Amino acid sequence: MQIRFRAVTEQQPGQVWKDCAARSWPQFLDWFLLQGDTARPSYLECRRALRKHVPKLVPLWQQLVDLAGGGDQAARALSMWRPSPYLTGCSQAVWNRGDSFLIRNYDYSPDAIEGTVLHSRWQETAVVASLDCLWGVLDGMNEHGLCVALAFAGRRNIGVGFGIPLLLRYVLQQCVDVESAAQALCRLPSHMAYHVTLLDAAGNCGRVSLGGDRKATFTPHRVATNHGDVIEWPEYVKATRSVERYRALEKALTDRTETAERFIGRFLRPPLFQFNYKRGCGTLYTAVYRPKQREVELVWPDLRWSLGLNNFHVGERIVSYRSMSGT
Repeated sequence: MQIRFRAVTEQQPGQVWKDCAARSWPQFLDWFLLQGDTARPSYLECRRALRKHVPKLVPLWQQLVDLAGGGDQAARALSMWRPSPYLTGCSQAVWNRGDSFLIRNYDYSPDAIEGTVLHSRWQETAVVASLDCLWGVLDGMNEHGLCVALAFAGRRNIGVGFGIPLLLRYVLQQCVDVESAAQALCRLPSHMAYHVTLLDAAGNCGRVSLGGDRKATFTPHRVATNHGDVIEWPEYVKATRSVERYRALEKALTDRTETAERFIGRFLRPPLFQFNYKRGCGTLYTAVYRPKQREVELVWPDLRWSLGLNNFHVGERIVSYRSMSGT
C-alpha cells in the first residue's frame, strides 16, 4: 500500500492547480455525491452562502470553478457548503518550550487522501498547506506564521455550514494570528464538529471547537484528538483510541524531562500512530509546523521531508504503509 505525496508550487491558480484537481476530481466527486446529487444544495444556495459568510473568497472560488471546467456541479462542489459527512481521526498538540511548534498526525483512509502540499500566493498571502477537497486545507501555515490543523471532534450531529477544509483555507488567507483566526472560526458556520488547533509566530496557541449544530468555543487547550469534554460517540472514540491518545499527549507535555525530538517521536509510534488503514483511520503522515522559522516538515517513521515556506522545493515522495487488521 503506497501513497505518492507531491509538493507543488504556483503563485496564482493556473495549470498546476488544474492538474492537481484533475487527478483528485473523481474521488472528490464520489464524496460530493455520496448521498446523491439532490442531497446537495443548489448553485444559488452555495453562492449565497459564500457571499454571506466568506465574501473575500468568492473571486478565488469563481476562478477555481472556471479552471475546473465550470458548470453547476463544479461550482456546488467547490463551494463546500453543506457537503457530505467528513470524518477524520488525528492527534494534535502544541509544543511550547523554546521554539513552539504545532504537530499533528493525520489519520484517514489511504484511498481518500489527495497527497498534495501546495505552496501558493493566492490573494497576496503566501500559504503552504496540505490540500483537501481540491482547495481546502487539512493543515497549513501562512506567511504571518499562523499555523492550523483540523481533527474530527467525535459528534455525529450535522448542522448547516461549510466543510471544515474551506474554513481553514479562509483562515490562512485572511488571518494573521491566533486571535483573528479564533474570531473567524467562532463566527463561521461548520457543518460538523471539529477541533482546530492554532499556533502563531508569537507563540500564542489554542483550540477552537466547532459544534456543527452548536456554538463554537475557543479554549487555551494545546491538545486535540477525537472527542470533546463529553464523550458523545463512545464507539468511535473507542475504535480510534481517542482518550488513550489524548492522555498520552497530556502526560508528555507535562513531563519536564520530555524533549522536543522525543515528543515528535511519540507521533511515530502507538498509541498516537495508528495502523487501522482498512477501517479508514490509519496514520498517513505527521506534520510539524514551526512558525518562527516558517518551516514545515512532513515526517514518517523512516522519512523526513522539509517543505519550508521560504525554501519550498517541488518534489515527490512515495510512502509505503503496512496494513494491520487491528481493532
